[in-house]
Amino acid sequence: MEIRNIAEELAGNTYPGRGIIIGKTPDGKKAVCAYFIMGRSANSRNRIFVSDGEGIRTKAFDESKLEDPSLIIYAPVRVLGNKTIVTNGDQTDTIYELMDKQQTFEQALRTREFEPDAPNYTPRISGIMHIENSDFNFAMSILKSDDGRSEGVNRYTFAYSNPKEGEGRFIHTYMNDASPLPSFEGEPKKVNVLDDIDMYTSLLWENLNEENKVSLFVRYIDINSGKYESRIVNKNM
Repeated sequence: MEIRNIAEELAGNTYPGRGIIIGKTPDGKKAVCAYFIMGRSANSRNRIFVSDGEGIRTKAFDESKLEDPSLIIYAPVRVLGNKTIVTNGDQTDTIYELMDKQQTFEQALRTREFEPDAPNYTPRISGIMHIENSDFNFAMSILKSDDGRSEGVNRYTFAYSNPKEGEGRFIHTYMNDASPLPSFEGEPKKVNVLDDIDMYTSLLWENLNEENKVSLFVRYIDINSGKYESRIVNKNM
């Protein structure tokens, strides 16, 4: 698979929706995770990311303008021991709770399906990073409708062991900005990753569509020590 330039990938799509990138820095020392949200409606745009323990959660920027919180207020990132979970919805909690009961990532997601937001039926995208004894592997998942059929659920999981330095995998909810919004298709895209968290955060944020971008979270985890540093960027300040 050809590696894509993440800046060009983002700049060339006005509305990929919500997106997850997971990979490894070129020097091989850090595991990388990024998650962004975008919005077209006033309700979707009225959000910020805030820290919540070892993870983050979404929060209404202006509480007085919050309409329906059901699909926009959730914890995108939670940490369970040596596992970091990142998703675009409340399936974060499903994965956390069921894996804490010794179920697998895939087993947890079999209990869920795409979002009930007809006619888009937004896919649920999820990722999990596992770091133990200086070893890093990760998996990504997408749950989506069967070509817009609400009665059909398609579940795909992609697992990556010993990922290559300088490369990440990128999955997002929508192929492009259309009506209804077309779900992501195919395997997560191979994209470039940088060593410097601030440079990578800026690269991602600057290339997301200015009108539609809402928030971005980036985390770099030291594969040997497990220590991490994170960045949050919110359009609403």
